Amino acid sequence: MDSREQIKKMRAETGLSQVKFAGYFGIPRRTLEQWEAGQREPADYLVRLMAYKLAMEGLIRKDGGSNDEKGKGDS
Repeated sequence: MDSREQIKKMRAETGLSQVKFAGYFGIPRRTLEQWEAGQREPADYLVRLMAYKLAMEGLIRKDGGSNDEKGKGDS
């Protein structure tokens, strides 16, 4: 999966808009928009750090699934 797809997937899993997602990371919305459109490529380490921060703060699961899926089928 390329960084464009990874970022789009992370944002979709959080349920945040582009404005809120960009604000969460302190990056310009336009930069995020260009990353998602494939017009610019973020550094690989940035994508990994974004995923790490989201996972550590409980916004997405470390295995790539959203936290909404936790507990499904556990009962």
